Formats: sequence, structure tokens, C-alpha cells
Amino acid sequence: MFEAVAIEVWGVAGFAALLVLVFLRVPIAIAMATVGLVGGTLLTGIKPTGLTFAAAAFESVFPYSLSVIPLFILMGVFVTRADLSRKLYDGMFAMMGHWPGGLAQATIGACAMFGAICGSSLATAATMTRVAMPEMRERGYDDSLATGAIAAGGTLGILIPPSIILLIYGILTGTSIGKLFIAGLIPGLLGTALYLGAVRYSVWRAPDAAPLVSKAPLFTRLRQLGAVWQVALLFGLVLGGIYTGWFSTIEAAAVGAFGGLFAAIVRHRSFKFLPDALEDAAKTTAMIFLIIVGTAAFNAFIERTHLPNMIVGLVADAGLSPMGVLFLLILTYLALGCVMDGLSVIFVTIPIVFPLIQSLGIDPVWFGILLVCATEIGLITPPVGMNLFIIKGLTKDINIRTIWKGVTPFIVADLLRLALLLAFPMLTLYLTLEVR
Repeated sequence: MFEAVAIEVWGVAGFAALLVLVFLRVPIAIAMATVGLVGGTLLTGIKPTGLTFAAAAFESVFPYSLSVIPLFILMGVFVTRADLSRKLYDGMFAMMGHWPGGLAQATIGACAMFGAICGSSLATAATMTRVAMPEMRERGYDDSLATGAIAAGGTLGILIPPSIILLIYGILTGTSIGKLFIAGLIPGLLGTALYLGAVRYSVWRAPDAAPLVSKAPLFTRLRQLGAVWQVALLFGLVLGGIYTGWFSTIEAAAVGAFGGLFAAIVRHRSFKFLPDALEDAAKTTAMIFLIIVGTAAFNAFIERTHLPNMIVGLVADAGLSPMGVLFLLILTYLALGCVMDGLSVIFVTIPIVFPLIQSLGIDPVWFGILLVCATEIGLITPPVGMNLFIIKGLTKDINIRTIWKGVTPFIVADLLRLALLLAFPMLTLYLTLEVR
């Protein structure tokens, strides 16, 4: 009956219902599964929908390639338990602390390196708030600059490999995870450099916001800098192994998890931390797999409505160029990122958007990095900006407007990076040319 009306309309209605549920803070997994099951039942009945959902749910979590998710999550949990964040901050402080705005720049550098082995922006922001904020406040740094540097630096964890969000994008779209990880390296380093420039600009505009810190003796600086060897070794093993072909992505994840476990054992000199660490990893893994199952239900419904085909046809009829479509999509992701977290944005939109990307011949690796960069901006953009509220929750005496003010130069830096990546695709794709 519904097919005789206009089956695509049900796809549009289902997508709108999903956005409403997400905005109402219904968990993304529950929202996607609900829309998929209810929509499928209305279109084909309960029994066919049940059979389709059961098959889709099994097939969505069955592939061996998904074992990379718990392994990288374990790596991040173990690294956090090893307290490497403090060593990273001390090492970056030894190198940059005496520069103008040096503590804020050290925070950016430590966030970049911690994010590279943690893979989570929220975890990076929370960890570095506890480590760096007391140091900056003790030395008279302005709260706006301090919180802005932590919030922005935390977003580097979403892009510098290994990244959980790039991992999910690769699994949902069938894009090479190894290529995505390698492709995120130059944009991640570019973002780090632009953030450091944003700190220098902020200090140039308001010198009192970052009092100068005396330079430590050379031996002290070398000792503190040398303490980051564990991070450098772990990062080199994981990313270097993927790039050189020594490891597959799954093998690299296993190496990273083992390396993180070894670092945590050295730190605690016991296995007492292990039960809690495994519980944390299991909870995070279960959450992600539940979302994948919900996505499978939503995908089955959307494919049944032919909505992706309709969108591809509309774009073709409109005569828009691939770059024009890409520009509109980026604007859409910037807007969605301001009101939704990055993982939700990807799960909600990929079933609709990715068929369009494929039809236009846009490189999926390039698009994935652009998508992540756009949603990354949303992590520090008011009013929702998840990183902003993480910091607010840990520094209850700082007004949220102070934090909003502090992230403004970093948002500008992010927009500049996004423009560069759009204008020069090889900034993203150059390193992937040698990766299979």
C-alpha cells in the first residue's frame, strides 16, 4: 500500500524521525533500531522485518575485521591506566614551556600525542584537563586561553591515528582502515601546527594571558623529554607497521593493545588495574557494537525506501559538480556537529550520504577525513560542543562563556585547515599512495 504512494517519502520521514529522537537525547543505538524496525514494519509487516533485522544484525557484527574495535579500545584504556598523559605533558612542557604561551602549546602537543594512542577526543580532553589545567592556573594563565587550548587539543584525538571515529567510518563504508589512518596523519599534524599558531596569536593579542615561565636546566628538560619514549615507540609500532606493511590493521591493533598493557604493568608493577580496565573496554566495545546493530536496522529500512537512489538522482538532475556537492555536505556536517556528537553524526548520515559520494566518484578516504574534520569542529563549537562541557564539568568554577571565548581562535584555525584540505586533496591522500 505504501509503495503505491511514494516509498521514498517514508525514507525521508524515517530520517526526520531519527534526527528528532537524537536531538531528544535518545541513545543513538536505540533511536536507529526503533526507526528501522517501526519503519520496516509499516512497509513490509512484522515477520519480514524481523527476519531482515535478525540477518542484518548478525551480519553487521560477524566480520572478523570488527575485532580491530576492541583491540584499539583496549590500547586506549591501557595507555590511560599507564598514566602516560603526565609524561607527555611533562615532556612537552620541557620543550615548549618557556616559549610565549608555552604551557598552552605544551598542552596542544601533549593532546596530539595522547590522542594518537588514545583515539578518543572526549577522553583526551578529560585527561588533559586534570593534568594541564592546574599547572596553567598555578602559573597565572588566563582561564579562557587554558580551557580553549585543552578543548581544541582534545579534538586532535579524533583524527590522529588510531582514531575510533575513523575506524567506525571505515567499517560502515568498507573503506581501508589502514589508508584512513595514514591519511589522517598530515591533517592531524597540520591541525596541531595551526593550533600552536592560534596560541601564539592569542598571546600576541593579550600578553598578560600567558605569563612567561623560566627555562629549566638542560639536563632537566632532556630527562623530561626522554620520558615520552613509551608513547613514541607505541605510536611508531602501530602506525609504522601499517605504513610499511609489516602488520595488517588488526595485527597493529593487537600490537598496540599489548604495548599499552605492558606500559600499564610497568606503571603499576602489578595486575590489579586489569579487571577495571577490561570492564571499561568491554562497556565501550558493547556500546559501539550495539550502535552497529542499530545502524544495520536503519540501513535495511533506508535501502527498502530507495531514499539514497532518489538523492543521487536529484543531485544528477540538479547538475551540481562533485565539488559543489562536497561543499554543501561539509556545510551540513559543520551545522550537525554543533548540535550532535561526531559519532552520532556519522552513524546517522552515512547510510544516506555515502551512496551519493560513490556516485560522484569522490575518493572515500578524502571524504572521510573531511567529514571527521568538520565534525571535529563541532566538538568545540557552542552551544553543544562536547569537549566544552567535559571541561566545564571538571572545572566547575569557570563560566561556560569563558570557555566559549577561549575556543574562538581555535575554531578559526580549524576552518582554515578544512579549507586547505578541500583545496589540496593531496594533503590528505599523498601518504596513502604507498598503502594497500
